[in-house]
Amino acid sequence: MSLNKSTLQSAIKNAFKNMKDTDGDEERTLDALAGKLAEAVDTYVKSATIMYTGGLTTATGGGPVSGIFQGTLQ
Repeated sequence: MSLNKSTLQSAIKNAFKNMKDTDGDEERTLDALAGKLAEAVDTYVKSATIMYTGGLTTATGGGPVSGIFQGTLQ
């Protein structure tokens, strides 16, 4: 799965919208908002896909990998 900025943006927007319906307890409201934002960022980051294109090698028959990773984060 690729990173989807619009999904992250929607989750952040919804987190702020949900803060309109609070009971007046500022600390609890801030904790809820921080939790929703953290959840949105966590979900966004975990949706990344690493596309390996080359650069790493290993000795014939196995062993440690060496080289410089080449790829992209999507």
